[in-house]
Amino acid sequence: MSLDQVLDRSLARLNPEQRRAVLTTEGRVLVLAGAGSGKTSVLTHRAAYLLLEKGVAPQSILGLTFTNKAAAEMRMRLTQLVGPAASKVTLSTFHSFCMSLLREEIHHLGYTRQFSLYSEKEVKRLLDQIARELLQHEGAMPSLTPTYDWIAKQRSQADLPSSKEEDRWHDQFARSAYQELAVAMRACNAVDFDSLLSLTLELFQNRPEVAAPYQERYRYLMIDEYQDTNPVQDKLAALLAKRHGNLCVVGDDDQSIYGWRGAEVRNILEFAPDTTIKLEQNYRSTPTILEAANAVIARNQERLSKSLWSPKEQGEPITLFHAATEKEEARSVVERMIWLHKHRKMAWGEMAVLYRSNILSREVELALASALWEKDGRWIRGIPHEVFGGTELTERTEVRDLMAFLRLVANPLDQEALLRIANVPRRGISQNALDLLTQKSRKEGIPLWSLMKQGLSELSEQARKGCSTFVAAIDQARNDFATLPLEEALRIFLERIDYKKAIQEEVKSEAMRAFKWENVQLCQRALKQYREESSHPQLAEFVATTLLDDTPLRGAPSENAADKVHLMTFHSAKGLEFSACFLMGLEDHIIPHEKSVKERGLEEERRLFYVALTRAKSLLTLSMATSRRRMGKEQPSQPSRLIFEIPKELLRVVSSQTTHYLREIA
Repeated sequence: MSLDQVLDRSLARLNPEQRRAVLTTEGRVLVLAGAGSGKTSVLTHRAAYLLLEKGVAPQSILGLTFTNKAAAEMRMRLTQLVGPAASKVTLSTFHSFCMSLLREEIHHLGYTRQFSLYSEKEVKRLLDQIARELLQHEGAMPSLTPTYDWIAKQRSQADLPSSKEEDRWHDQFARSAYQELAVAMRACNAVDFDSLLSLTLELFQNRPEVAAPYQERYRYLMIDEYQDTNPVQDKLAALLAKRHGNLCVVGDDDQSIYGWRGAEVRNILEFAPDTTIKLEQNYRSTPTILEAANAVIARNQERLSKSLWSPKEQGEPITLFHAATEKEEARSVVERMIWLHKHRKMAWGEMAVLYRSNILSREVELALASALWEKDGRWIRGIPHEVFGGTELTERTEVRDLMAFLRLVANPLDQEALLRIANVPRRGISQNALDLLTQKSRKEGIPLWSLMKQGLSELSEQARKGCSTFVAAIDQARNDFATLPLEEALRIFLERIDYKKAIQEEVKSEAMRAFKWENVQLCQRALKQYREESSHPQLAEFVATTLLDDTPLRGAPSENAADKVHLMTFHSAKGLEFSACFLMGLEDHIIPHEKSVKERGLEEERRLFYVALTRAKSLLTLSMATSRRRMGKEQPSQPSRLIFEIPKELLRVVSSQTTHYLREIA
């Protein structure tokens, strides 16, 4: 079968509106894709149609999304449709796209191509140093979170407010800190996640000759999850599509839930399309669940009209459970899971517990760990489960150490990486010595690395010797990484500094020592795989890719990883689906969240509830407690006002006063 025939058969399986979205390729196109409406299929078939039917060169297509997982899914599906040509289509996250672009063009802004990517924690530490100097403050600093939030907000908005608008002292201070932070980051040859976007926009706006080749190259631009874009991303999209004008944005204003991190729902609400296409047929949930979700979201005033529907059978009513306490709420949810596992043969991995805040997971974790359930005639203690959003691999100490070593080898100006590992393993460079070096570096504008190479007389003999040893090790590593395979250079470096011995001295548990060393070896294997798969392997590129997405460092999942109950927040669940969902803690101070309502209004909280409802495919349980522990005290709770927006006829109400909960729902 030819590729054209494969595409024709695939298009035949799409519904009329999906096909229309695929075939409408020219101009500004808005595809309003409701939850579970098959938007990924639309995006990949649209790219395939451009390639196979319209003869567009794969290098001329750019697809941008928000997660590496979504980009990988699109690439996999496109490969199935068009074969090897898919590898030449640019499918990427916004941040990864800007990272690659800046590797080529950032020298126009005074950086070098070997720039480092700073984490939020590292930027905050640098901001702390700047604030001390601006305020001439010694000792413990007050929280700089408001200042950091102000800076992050301005970056996402694309334009600094006029200084005349800053009538508060803090805003004036934050502006000064923002300007100093930009200077300090450039001196360290470093960017962070926010500035990946803002620096790219700065380039495009101020250097049209830099933007022109990209505008010419990308004839067709498709952006997924457009409701999650911030003003910087919105302006970047307009600039990228300026030459050819073919901009297709796909999204759902009803699922805009990231206002707290700069996303602006108005970007999709005010997008001016030549063509608007609505995808309202849902392939995920039962009509009962969809009717409940539609009724809730219809109360929002700022939205584009749409209503999800499904040809499936009506499905079971939504269970509404009101427990006396949070412990009983958790226990009842777990009882329901055991019943589904036994009588409906539902795998643990098909069930999810969703909550507004991570703090609500504690009781259900305890209930899952202590639950008794029967399997093959024997009783088992504990239900396998996994809390989504735990410590990422790149947050583990040994991995962060190795990444800091690699960052410093790639970029000697990376101050944060240097400070982290200057005395790892211990080589006599005390914190006082590092503070002295840092102060001199900031005061005289000399890179920290240069000061370490000089061996300052103000340092103790032990510290000067430690600096000399450290500098020699990094210099030798730089030579090795330039001439040897990346993983071999890392192995030699780890042997030279005796990092394995350092782990053994720092960690008492033999099991933990083995665990940490396995993570070190995982880094070596990841470097080897990257080198083998990349046409032009660069250490700086590996480091940046890993920091943007730590999946290159992840090992293979355990054999039973998929068969675990999933626990996660409403935000984390976006884009996922489960046969049975349990929404816990549906109380008025939790959802809608008091602080969020004050800052962004009720509509985003309602959208968040809508997202949570539409994760369920067939079974949905809503639960709450009459009392819950808050601020260290047991306090009464009221049911969430959002529950009352669901039509009563869709609900089956049960109470903890029932003799046995399982009999009610069986």
